[in-house]
Amino acid sequence: MKKIGIIGAGRFGMSLAESLSNAGADVILLDRNRPAMQLGAEFATAVQGDATQPRVLEEAGFGECDVVVVAIGSNMEASMMATANCKELGIPNVVAKATSELHGKILRRIGADSVVYPDRDSAHRLARAIANHDVVDFLEVSEGYSLAEVEVPDGIRGMTLAEADLRKQKGITVLCIRRADADPKKPRKVIIPQASDVIESDDKLIVFGETKQLDKLS
Repeated sequence: MKKIGIIGAGRFGMSLAESLSNAGADVILLDRNRPAMQLGAEFATAVQGDATQPRVLEEAGFGECDVVVVAIGSNMEASMMATANCKELGIPNVVAKATSELHGKILRRIGADSVVYPDRDSAHRLARAIANHDVVDFLEVSEGYSLAEVEVPDGIRGMTLAEADLRKQKGITVLCIRRADADPKKPRKVIIPQASDVIESDDKLIVFGETKQLDKLS
C-alpha cells in the first residue's frame, strides 16, 4: 500500500485525499485549519500543523511517504517552504500545486519533482496516477475511455504483442512503445509496434481502452 502525504486541505487537497483513500492508499493530510482536519479525518490520518516547520512534517510521518503533494495554493511562501522541507526530509517524489507559471518555475527550482496546475490537472486524474503505481500518466479522453502510459505488466514481459494479445484479452490497444535507448542519457525511443515486436521489461506502453480495463491492467 502506498503512503501518500498531502499538505493543504483546501478543495483541491481534500478532493485528492478522498480520491486516494478510495483508491486504497494510506493518506496523511496536514493543514493548520482544525475544522478541515475534522472533516479530513473521515478518510485520512488528519494532522493539524504548520508545514513550514520541518519538525511538524517529520513528527506527522511525512518522511515515510512515497509521495507528498503540496496542495497549498493561496500562500506562495508557505507553498515554497513546505516543498523545500519535504525535499529536505528525503521524500522521493514531491508534487506541488502552482497557481501561475512563475509559481511553478520557482517550485521546480527549489526541488519539486512535478508541478500541477489545478485549472488544467484535476485532482481525480492525479489521484489515479499516484495510486496506480504502474500508471506513469493518465488522460481521460471521453467518458469511460482513457489513454495511459503504463509499465509492462508482469504477465506479458518477453512476449510479442501478438502473444500478449491485449486487444482480445483486455480490450486494450497498444498505440506505441517508449523504449530506453542504449545510451541512458538519451530520451526513450518511440516505437510504432508491430505484432512481432517483443515487449521488453523496462518498456513503457501507451495504451487506449475502457478506463475500467486500464485500471485492471495496472
